[in-house]
Amino acid sequence: MPKQGYIIIRGIVQGVGFRPFVYARAIAHSIHGSVWNTGSEVRINAWGDKFDDFIEDLKRGTPLSIIDSIEIHPLSGSPPDSFSILKSHDGIRTGLIPPDIATCPECVHDIFTQGGRYEGYFATSCVNCGPRYSIIKTLPYDRERTAMDIFPPCLECSDEYSDPSCRRHHAQTIACELCGPVLMLHTGDRQVINVSNPIQRTAELLEQGNIVAIRGIGGFHIACIGESSKELKNRLGRTEQPFAIMARKEWIKKETMISHEEEEMLQSEISPIVILDKKNSRAHDHISSLHTLGCMVPYTGLHHLLFSHLKAPYLIMTSANAPGYPMITTLNDAFVKLTGIVDYYLTHTRDIVNRCDDSVIRNGYIIRLSRGFAPKRTKIFLGEKAILGTGPELNSTVTLYTHGFCITSPHIGNVRNPGTYGYLKETIACLRDLMQPDISIIAHDLHPQFLSTRYAKELSEVTDAVLIPVQHHQAHIAATCQEECIGIAIDGVGYGSDGTIWGGEIFEGAAPEYNRVGHLMPVLMPGGDLATTWPERMLYGILPDEKTKELLLTRTWTEQDLSILEKQVSRRFNTAITTSTGRVLDAAAALLGICRKKTYDGEPAMKLESAAFGSSPDTWEIPLTRIGEAQVLDTQSLLKKARDLYLQNPFDTSAIKQIAASFQYNLARGIATIACNAGAGAGINTIALSGGVAYNEMIRKTIGDVAQQNGYTLIINHDMPLGDGCISFGQCVFAGKKDNL
Repeated sequence: MPKQGYIIIRGIVQGVGFRPFVYARAIAHSIHGSVWNTGSEVRINAWGDKFDDFIEDLKRGTPLSIIDSIEIHPLSGSPPDSFSILKSHDGIRTGLIPPDIATCPECVHDIFTQGGRYEGYFATSCVNCGPRYSIIKTLPYDRERTAMDIFPPCLECSDEYSDPSCRRHHAQTIACELCGPVLMLHTGDRQVINVSNPIQRTAELLEQGNIVAIRGIGGFHIACIGESSKELKNRLGRTEQPFAIMARKEWIKKETMISHEEEEMLQSEISPIVILDKKNSRAHDHISSLHTLGCMVPYTGLHHLLFSHLKAPYLIMTSANAPGYPMITTLNDAFVKLTGIVDYYLTHTRDIVNRCDDSVIRNGYIIRLSRGFAPKRTKIFLGEKAILGTGPELNSTVTLYTHGFCITSPHIGNVRNPGTYGYLKETIACLRDLMQPDISIIAHDLHPQFLSTRYAKELSEVTDAVLIPVQHHQAHIAATCQEECIGIAIDGVGYGSDGTIWGGEIFEGAAPEYNRVGHLMPVLMPGGDLATTWPERMLYGILPDEKTKELLLTRTWTEQDLSILEKQVSRRFNTAITTSTGRVLDAAAALLGICRKKTYDGEPAMKLESAAFGSSPDTWEIPLTRIGEAQVLDTQSLLKKARDLYLQNPFDTSAIKQIAASFQYNLARGIATIACNAGAGAGINTIALSGGVAYNEMIRKTIGDVAQQNGYTLIINHDMPLGDGCISFGQCVFAGKKDNL
């Protein structure tokens, strides 16, 4: 008597070749029945003597699938004569479409196989690779619900799609040069260049020094060879900001100190930008003046083909959008926004439904959560109600919790401009359409004037959802550790519960109950946001005395400038109060003459870290005090120590490097000491670390060393960004815990 069962498989099982995988295993085990998609599940009717072997095979899944559960229910009736793949149906949304991933080695091989039908075709893909999230319109995942719906497959593609022995069996993105998207090359004045091989011609234009906008999976890049990088920086107005590069692996290994783990990540299906230490910290200054270099390898068929025609070992490959703004996805937008910046446009005819930037990692920690990583699905039980986290203002993501999972969006950007605010709403609409939740709770930042907070309130009026405000740094800790801990949140800015600007915070507890048990010394920010652009203002805000005035007078400050600044500080006019770690690092960078004006996000602190690279720090006394119930690190005393050392010989480059290293090291020691003291007082032996400053290798490692030396376990999130990209997830965690109290 054959065994049988009605099987329900939940997880990420759409867009990963799961139905053809089930079909192949069914044929291998002589199983009769059928398989179909429903919502975000796969369902199977199966009859056969080898039913148990069939189930064991199903548990292994496909390379891209994630199986949460397999349920087997009794099945009545008679088996059909064969096994078939049925049309998809709608149903419950518990899974999600996977992120876009790199072209797999097999497809790259097909692209370069002479005489093969995929030879030279840029959009070659299979069930194991290629675009997913960027082309999906709605679930279930079938071709007619993607951007591929306007490209009916030719006879040969249809044959492969229907062939169970082919890895393109039921591959929704299957296409070739006869039926799929096509490439076009345009001049800077929007004229089409008629050429038989647009990629080869693009390579020639790049080699000649031209700057080209290239449309990829999730948006446009701007590309040029290294010799044209200075011109590109001038055209973009980003003369100091480092560029990411796309390079051959051999060149990256020759020029950077890449580890085995980093090399594996570089070549993985995620293929992110990996921030690597240069072998020579001063090399390639025209790309990056830091000691690091952001590198990625070709990850699409177009990239592989482009590099096959290039003599240059690498290309500048930077996002075409301005920092903090949404990716440019359409050719018309590129024409409008990149006029005067690029010389040519290489584009294709497949729509980008959901924009997606390149992911960025450093030392194994995610800086930008995007292509390959996101949408990111995290299994966590926060109750039965659906929750939306609308994120912070800068480096934002959004997170949707439903059915025991948090779905975190790709990087959105800085939600303080209309374009990115629109993208925030667009992303929320996309996740709601894909997951179809009945949102009951909306978590948002505590800051009442953030656009993300405003939209949370607007959406709550439509959905009748309960609003739960979440303090920025408490969201950081909730995203990192859901158990009781001492939480360290160190970053540039976050609205504090007392109305001041926080950014150097130590908490004790577990979401949603946190006590602020420590922080950095509250200091002044003369001019508010002006102090972030001109960090010498921050220096004076922390050390408003004659020595600082004398130092500034040796630079470009006039007596009149300083008089205005002095009055601003003494009268507290337009002068914010902050405990920000980022602003203290800015002040140190300004003191040492390393960065006197910020031209991109995080520049002063990043240049301070680079200046210290390779130097061994000195140990200073840690100045601790108390304000109320909180232990406080006196950053004014630390900065005064650095100033005294600097003024002894302000022109000694090696001394400046030593002071930069020592300042960061002792700042980190002070933060870690407060956390350890708080842990000892509360009987807690776990410390959680989050915030953008934690990307600083010396600061992160020093905090870890101090924690370990004192017997504490340090938790740092490897699955979410340490920066503000984790906030929306933390908001959901906080709100879910609060609702379930």
